[in-house]
Parts: sequence; C-alpha cells; structure tokens
Amino acid sequence: MDRRLRFCFSSFLALALSACGFAEGEDDVDIAFIGNPGDVRQTGVRLSPAAQHVREATAEGLVAFDANGDVVPALAERWIVTDDGLSYIFRLRDSTWPDGQAVTAGSVKREFDRALAAVDGTSLGYDIDIIADVRAMAGRVVEIRLKHPMAEFLALLAQPELGLLQRDRGMGPMRAAEEGGLVTLAAIPPAQRGLPSIEYWEESVRPVKLRAYDAAAAVKAFEQGDADVVLGGRIQSLPLADLGPLSRGTIRVDPVVGLLGLQVLRTEGLLEASAQREALAMAIDRGELFETLNLGQWQPSTRIVPYLAGVDDAVPNERWAALAIDQRQTEAARRIAAWQSASGKPARLAIVLPEGPGSDRVFGALAEDFGKIGVTLVRVEKAADADLALFDRVARYADRRWFLNQFNCRVARLLCSRDADLAVIASLIEADPAERAKLLAEAEAILLDRNTYIPLGTPIRWSLVRSGVDGFEANRTGFHPLFPLAMRPI
Repeated sequence: MDRRLRFCFSSFLALALSACGFAEGEDDVDIAFIGNPGDVRQTGVRLSPAAQHVREATAEGLVAFDANGDVVPALAERWIVTDDGLSYIFRLRDSTWPDGQAVTAGSVKREFDRALAAVDGTSLGYDIDIIADVRAMAGRVVEIRLKHPMAEFLALLAQPELGLLQRDRGMGPMRAAEEGGLVTLAAIPPAQRGLPSIEYWEESVRPVKLRAYDAAAAVKAFEQGDADVVLGGRIQSLPLADLGPLSRGTIRVDPVVGLLGLQVLRTEGLLEASAQREALAMAIDRGELFETLNLGQWQPSTRIVPYLAGVDDAVPNERWAALAIDQRQTEAARRIAAWQSASGKPARLAIVLPEGPGSDRVFGALAEDFGKIGVTLVRVEKAADADLALFDRVARYADRRWFLNQFNCRVARLLCSRDADLAVIASLIEADPAERAKLLAEAEAILLDRNTYIPLGTPIRWSLVRSGVDGFEANRTGFHPLFPLAMRPI
C-alpha cells in the first residue's frame, strides 16, 4: 500500500478517534433513529434512512462519505480522473470478499453491475444513467466511463444503495447483528479489510447500537440518557428538539439541499387547471410559514432547482419576484373566485401530512394562507382521501439532474411531464455544457408550468447529539456514517 493511502487512512482514523467524547467507562454508543421499528430490517434498494445507514456501515462501495459529508476511499484505495472528466479509474485495495475469495476487478465489476441493475426504475437509477460503461481492467483496476463530465459523480457513487454485496453480504467496515429491532454493529479489524493493522485495535473501538423509534420516543430516550445520538429528524418532529436551556447546543441542523413542498395527488376539480394550482403556490407566505418553526437558516424557494453553490454562476430568479405577498394573494383569490363562479362548487382541499407538532404548525400556516384566497384546507389521515401531500427529499448530490429526476414519469406519475423527461435524457448525450444547461432549464420550466409540485424551500434535517460527542458533524448530505462513532476517544 502506498504512502498516500496509508496517510489517508491514518488521518481518517485519527479524526475518528478524536471525534467521540463519550463518558469514560461506557461500553457502546446508543443511537435512536426516528422512524418505524421495522426500518432497520429493510433490504433491497428502497431503503428507509435507518436502513441506509446500516447498509452503508456494512456494505462498502467504491467510495464512501466521511462524517463531514466528503467523499473518501472505501473499496477503492485511490483513483484518478482523466483530463476530459469522462473516465474514473479506480485502484482497488488488496482485500477479500466475505467468502474469502480475492477482490478482483472482474468480481467488483460483476457486483457493481448487479447494484446498478437493482436500482433500475428508481430515481437513483435515472441518476446513474450518466454512466456509459464499466470496465474491468488488469488486476485490481476498474474504469467507469461517463456520458459527459459530472462534478458530483463521486458523491453519486457513495450512495448506500451502491454498496457492494456478495450473496447479500458486504465487506464492512462493520458487521451487524439484529435482534428484536436492535442492530448491534461492530467495527471489523483493519487487517481483515486489506488495510494496515492497528495496534490495540480491540481497545480502540466499541459497539454501536441502533434502534428505530417514533420521534417522541427517540427524544425521550435522549433526554433520559438512553441514547447518545438521535438521527433522522425532519420538519414534522422539529419542535420536539426544543429541549430547553440545559440542552443548548445539542441540536444539529444539516445544511442540506433538496425538495420540500406540496405534491398534487389528483388533478381534478379545483386542481384540474394549472392556473388554479399556481394560485395555491402564489398564496403561500413562505417566510411566515417557517417563522412558526423557529428555524432561522431555512431557505424558502418557489423553484424546483434551487441555487447550487459551486454549480450555478448566479442565483436563479424566484417566481413572482416582482409581486409582494399581498399582491400575489390578491391575484390568487381572483383565480379561485373565477373557478367557483364557473363550477358552482366550494373551494375545498384536503391535505395529508406526517404526524408531529411540526406538521401541525405547517398545516395551520397553510390553512391561513389558503383561507385568504377563499380555499378551505382540511387535514386527513390517508393519502387516498387527500388532494395534497408533503413532498420531502434531500438531494443525494448537488446537480440539477437529481431534482429533475424526482419527477420522471416512471417514478412520479402525476408529478411529471414526458417532455421534461426527454429534455433531461437529451442532456445526457449533449457534449456542450451551455446547451446541456439549457436543456435542464427547459425541463424545469416545463415542470414549473404544470404546477403539480408546489415548492416551499429546502428540506429540514436535524439531529440531537449529546455534549462531548464530537464525531458527529452536521453536513450537506444529511447522512451520518456510523463507523466513526465506533471509535473510543483517545
């Protein structure tokens, strides 16, 4: 193993060892993940956030995320990118699969091809359409060729669903055992993973235990000292994180980008025409909406693709920027009144939201804004009875295609346009960056014109971290690897 890799691994380990300030004498790290108890048992590619974290901890891909959300080596110990940005050449570490067979370029290509095939038909599957070819080179070298350069390609490769499995078994960096909804993860010794041995390894690591709870139970476990970290917080549970002045500094909010808005579930009645759907979008006072949640750093948006730092040259214009909120609501009220006059029906809509005090506040704010334009909003429990629903996803990587792929007609159904899909597909084979950007902008414009998605702003992801636990870092991915938390403090 060359010096650069040894330095990289040693630096990563040093950071991990210094990252977790748990009380002396504790034998494990307890994580409460907000979700359903059965989440930890999920397999396949449509994984809950809890299952994604377990998959990432037990099934390495070519690369991985570290605690900061940066891409680091995993099964690939190093890589190079050709000058044209079209070819990524990975050198695999000298390791073995769980059955003892040597890791070779051919075996990695085989399992990687299976991982790609498994996500076909999902939004992640459309993301990886950027890949033109995967080649097994000599020895332990794998080449991935792209259809056009993609700055965020390594972040795409680091997704948990692209972790490699051999007969449903991964290569670590941890092993997991599940019993009664409790997952216990143990760090695998480096030498067993094809990495340099570390003296006193067993004394330097501890088990990580993860269980999924509903939001109130997760926060209660944290308050009572039964959990060191709470992961998976979203907008609906945000008010539960207000633990008072004695817990100041324990809530961490990730600076994620993504989609948070309202999904139109049926296009009939009041929602049949785009003009009425746009009226709802115009009526929402997004700044006032999130003042109710006490979150100062939240970014409202009226668009599908937000400003992406490092990708966009300029901040895109928000819709209706020339109109004040009262002017927008006046125009929206005019459209709703015209529909009522023509249809003779009441303007009434039903919305389904996740349970939680944050959703209660969001519903109250939306009902007030819609009431100002003559629409009565009611809350229902089932999506089958609803006209609108909350749409809440964190971007896996900072690229326009991710946002647009969420509305692909094979994934989103009503939230889609075949013309927009064709523009995104054309962008994959367009060599000119300026023309590619135009195609993606055209796709967004088509979707915005349909108004079957009503943007609100960036998603909210929060965690609770006990004082002294320094290994956790709020990051742009909203993903928090479990392996660094297994390291005992020095």
